Amino acid sequence: MDKVKIGITIGDMNGIGPEVIIKALAGNPATKHFIPIIYGSSKLMAYHKNIVKNIDFSFSSISDAKNAYTSKPNVLNCWNEDVNIELGAITEQGGKFAHISLDRATEDAKNGLIDAIVTAPIHKKAMQLAGFQYPGHTEFLTDKLGVKNSLMMMVSDTLRVALVTNHEPLFDLKEKITLDRIKNKLKILNKTLQRDFGIERPTMAILGINPHAGDNGAIGTEEETLIRPVIIEAKKNGILAMGPYPADGFFGSSNFKKVDGILAMYHDQGLIPFKTLSFGSGVNYTAGLPVIRTSPDHGTAYDLAGTNSADPRSMRSAINLALDLVRNKKVHTEMHANPLKKREEKILSGPQ
Repeated sequence: MDKVKIGITIGDMNGIGPEVIIKALAGNPATKHFIPIIYGSSKLMAYHKNIVKNIDFSFSSISDAKNAYTSKPNVLNCWNEDVNIELGAITEQGGKFAHISLDRATEDAKNGLIDAIVTAPIHKKAMQLAGFQYPGHTEFLTDKLGVKNSLMMMVSDTLRVALVTNHEPLFDLKEKITLDRIKNKLKILNKTLQRDFGIERPTMAILGINPHAGDNGAIGTEEETLIRPVIIEAKKNGILAMGPYPADGFFGSSNFKKVDGILAMYHDQGLIPFKTLSFGSGVNYTAGLPVIRTSPDHGTAYDLAGTNSADPRSMRSAINLALDLVRNKKVHTEMHANPLKKREEKILSGPQ
């Protein structure tokens, strides 16, 4: 198998993105198995390299992903002009160059020049100042990669939480959470657990919408009208979905440890428990795209920018997970393209 090419976008240059990229790649043994391509500029990365002390980090400067060096990280120059870095500030330039970085990496992914995209954090206000028309990375990539439906997932070593709705205002959820949307998100979750995570028959828990999952209709009927029909249909199709579960009791009783994936109805319902349990090592993964995309589970952290104190664990986890998912996806594709190979491997492996 050829070395995997992982494109890494710089995110907001005024935040901690470049710092955690440098720290995550320096001394990471996984870099022996993939080619890192940082989408930004050599001048920008040199500036941030000077902030990160006592770390051995060198890179090659390139202008095309086809010419990436295999022996060290590459910085692909997406622009040549000088930029005005204002550490810790929300600026139009911060949004502009984050957008340019993301655009170039996405185009390279569409053209098959890289196998995965890892996105450093952006700031929504800075992106809006630069004319970015999307709520976040997930919606941008879903549109630009030509996909009708994608799925936002948060992943750690012990937890996988997916969302029916992403960055939606709480008061808009009544119109956003529909039976069809829950059904589509569950299908994507089941498929990605099989294809990308290598789980042949995943078990999935679906959380309720209302407190106590409606309490048998006393606090709302959406569990009966929107969620149970999806679960019944899924089981008829061989999909192992269970619920709906009250979110507080489900996480409080540690039932989350017994399933392969969890489908939450809205952002805070899924991300508050996830970040409570996994903050610092979790990864944001966009399922359902034609290319693997991961991201650290934190934001731009402007208050830490330039202090050399940002924790790179989540960025390192995002990079390493991207590598694992690319490999799993290739193995899954090969197995399903040649089912006899799968049978032969089972026979050769002997009794379990």
